[in-house]
Amino acid sequence: MAVIYDDTELQQAVLSELAWEPSVIAAHIGVTAIAGIVTLTGRVETFAEKHAAEAAASRVKGVEAVVENIEVRLAFDAKRSDGDIAAAVVNRLEWDVAVPRGAVEVKVEDGWLTLSGEVDRNFQREAAAQDVGRLHGVIGVSNQITLKPPINVLQVRGDLMHALSRSWSDSRNITVTANGATVRLAGSVRCPHDRDLAVAAAWSAPGATAVENDLIILR
Repeated sequence: MAVIYDDTELQQAVLSELAWEPSVIAAHIGVTAIAGIVTLTGRVETFAEKHAAEAAASRVKGVEAVVENIEVRLAFDAKRSDGDIAAAVVNRLEWDVAVPRGAVEVKVEDGWLTLSGEVDRNFQREAAAQDVGRLHGVIGVSNQITLKPPINVLQVRGDLMHALSRSWSDSRNITVTANGATVRLAGSVRCPHDRDLAVAAAWSAPGATAVENDLIILR
């Protein structure tokens, strides 16, 4: 049975999670909770810390949504010019094998980064944002990178069959459909490991931005 927190308990649970997260200075962050909606306020010195605080709050049981109002206020020695930030971003992306070379364009305005361009897979989009969010001088990241359509259902089905066959599993009870950039898996599998393999195969599809996992595990 799911744990149900009242507002005060949820607020304290989020505060405890922030205190547990080593990359966050919890004393700098305020937390309020109303009906499962958690609002974070305060000031941090890096965008990476801001992102870590939001992630920590999101993983607390009972949190339905996070409203993030944290301000990034850089320490004096962490400030960089937009030109320096842009150069560091380009260099960082060039060194990451997960980001296709030349696929991402970058705009820097007062420390705020806007990423654009087009990539094949969702992990490439996320990798680019994670790379640049950890750089000195960055106060925010708008990830506007898009994914190349469309999803090839036959390819997803083939990848899924190969992935499961390598683990001595059976994919005949799984159906694969796509709606736009969302892949849907339905049917049954024999164990949680098979379900994880199927979901991983679906996420690997070029253009997939979401996976609906309706697979059931046979008992």
